[in-house]
Amino acid sequence: MKQKEVKELSIDELNEKLVSFKKELSDLKMTHAISPIENPIQIKNLRRTIARINTELTVRSIQE
Repeated sequence: MKQKEVKELSIDELNEKLVSFKKELSDLKMTHAISPIENPIQIKNLRRTIARINTELTVRSIQE
């Protein structure tokens, strides 16, 4: 998910996406710990997406 896409979402949508991405990240980490996943870059991309969403939520809370 690109930064432009993140900026277009509402706060409620961002919170929903954040929860789902965090769950997906924990599932991927667990799967990777048991047996290596085919594309470990997915973990890095999910972490970055979570960081983008957290950053946008912080920026919006400061602006209010």
